[in-house]
Amino acid sequence: MSQASVTQQVSAQQIDQLSINTIRTLSIDAVQQANSGHPGAPMGLAPVVYQLWQRYLKYDPANPVWPNRDRFVLSAGHASMLLYSTLHLAGVRALNEKGEVLDAAAVPMEEIKRFRQIDSRTAGHPESHLTSGVETTTRSVAPITAVRTPSECTRQLRLSIARLRPTVALLFRSWGSISQMASQPPMSDHRKRPTTTATFDDRSMTA
Repeated sequence: MSQASVTQQVSAQQIDQLSINTIRTLSIDAVQQANSGHPGAPMGLAPVVYQLWQRYLKYDPANPVWPNRDRFVLSAGHASMLLYSTLHLAGVRALNEKGEVLDAAAVPMEEIKRFRQIDSRTAGHPESHLTSGVETTTRSVAPITAVRTPSECTRQLRLSIARLRPTVALLFRSWGSISQMASQPPMSDHRKRPTTTATFDDRSMTA
């Protein structure tokens, strides 16, 4: 391996780490500013979300309603700043009331500073009608979407991705919802390929 390639590799790794740390910093600063929220989940999950958005998801930040985009669905309100920081850094555009793309950021710095404040776009639990780039509205105990049961959640996901690109769901276990979700048949598109990838936090402690 040449010296130039080693330098490029180290530089890429440094950029990756800087990006991850920026997600973390934005998230914890917003939580501190609001004096409300949870910094732990964004701190721990920043590397996962960065890898997904940087390496795997297919999306166009200039057109957040592109029908063929990958969908990233965040279930946990206590990790909502993780999503807002990512939308801010990715440069996702805002939409107007008609669903038209605007030449403005969906989550500008001003909205990050207003995290969990009344009438802000950075609500404590992501709201899809308030913030473009938020694929679905969730609540505190919903595994993926704001529905009553995991089975209904699975049904809605099947309907929503039947003709669309794959969905990546970041899940948090609550009252057995993950085990019920896992018991459902695999979701796939018409070519029988898996279309949903789930990463979940089992809330366990490790040494």
